[in-house]
Amino acid sequence: MVRHFVSAIMGHWVSLMGVIIAVTCLLMIGLLIGLQMTGFEGGAYLGILTFMLLPMGFAFGLLLIPIGAWLKRKQHAKAMAQHGPEGPPLPIIDLNNDRTRGIVLSSIVVGLLSFVLLAGATYKGVHEMETVAFCGTVCHTVMEPEHTAFLRSAHSKLTCADCHIGAGADWFVKSKISGSWQMVSVAFNLYPTPIATPVHSLRPARDTCEQCHWPTKHVGDKLKVETRFADDEANSMTKTVLLMKVGGQQGVTSTGIHWHTDRGVKVRYLSDMKRENIYDIETTTPDGKVKLFKTDAKPEGPVEWRTMDCVDCHNRPAHVFKPASKEINSAMEDGRIDRTLPFIKREGMRVVTEGKYASKEEARVGIAKEIDGFYKAKYAELATTKATEIKAAAAALGDIYSWNVFPKMKVTWGTYTNHLGHADDSPGCLRCHDKKHKAEDGTRVSGGCKTCHSVLADDEPDPEILATLKP
Repeated sequence: MVRHFVSAIMGHWVSLMGVIIAVTCLLMIGLLIGLQMTGFEGGAYLGILTFMLLPMGFAFGLLLIPIGAWLKRKQHAKAMAQHGPEGPPLPIIDLNNDRTRGIVLSSIVVGLLSFVLLAGATYKGVHEMETVAFCGTVCHTVMEPEHTAFLRSAHSKLTCADCHIGAGADWFVKSKISGSWQMVSVAFNLYPTPIATPVHSLRPARDTCEQCHWPTKHVGDKLKVETRFADDEANSMTKTVLLMKVGGQQGVTSTGIHWHTDRGVKVRYLSDMKRENIYDIETTTPDGKVKLFKTDAKPEGPVEWRTMDCVDCHNRPAHVFKPASKEINSAMEDGRIDRTLPFIKREGMRVVTEGKYASKEEARVGIAKEIDGFYKAKYAELATTKATEIKAAAAALGDIYSWNVFPKMKVTWGTYTNHLGHADDSPGCLRCHDKKHKAEDGTRVSGGCKTCHSVLADDEPDPEILATLKP
């Protein structure tokens, strides 16, 4: 049986080539799976090779085998036509014939084994394509900014697919269709730099974010303390204390910031394609009343109506690029940058925002040189006594630059703004809560500081409220 089968599949050079390709790919798959089972870690590329490329090669080899058999039969029919009666147009499967029965049974066994192998490889390949390593490192240059920010986020223990695809077959299929074009754009260098945001084809947050975050849970008020350092010689420290009105559903009504997510509330808005400028706002309250708030501003380009959900405020939930000042404040508060170094806040801001570097490696060298040069020129004695602290500060500033600026993708400070709250680089909440959106009855969208929070201390060196809360 085996002899007849081997004779049938190797009777033409195309079939022979298919056998060689299939067997080689099969042996490579087995070898690489064995390596991974022993603990060898080859990264995302090893998974792609093992469960995507080699199975595709195996399937291609299997496809060549029947093609070669068909070509062999065609040659045989041609020879018969020249030297004898022409053969039948299709093969006759006579299971009473030992040779035919052997070929059929062997083909069934090989086919079933191949099906099991390809099915397992397909499942594993799909799983591999949804790993963070695949999404973030395979298209390294393209996704490096998002991958770097993701690893620093509160969602870093999730996978990209958890938020970008979610559960269900429909969005899985949509994502793979969209991903096909993304692969083409990467292969032929057709992708934009930087990657455009927002993602207009993103799945609604109610299908993804709300699988973990309970929108009807009442959170109430939360205390937030922001530490800032001035750009004077002493790096003077101040603290701002806010009571954030996070709110949520309480009983039958919702309060605070998360009033927008109440199941009975629907908010729609008309904005530009970047969702930075909001022109009209339509609210539907639980009692069914609809109110339209309009502004005098006129659109200057394409606009779209959108139903508000989580990502309209939390637009960077897993890919946050912080302003340079916040990054340096955080590093000084954590001790990664010694706050006793004179003018370190000012100089840190200067070297990370004004320096022009072609790569992260060049930035680290340039930043270290600038910081070291400043202290040697202005504080020669301190440059010697605190050389270790100065070096550590330069390294931390290099990290801050590398986490937020990516020259190859043209991502720099302020490229990706965060709508959560309001800052110098984005109006955030003030896109709507600017007191400029007015309804026909004269009411306006609420505005002012007390809408979302109460200021308990504003840039105070030693806030009394913190002494009260932490006696």
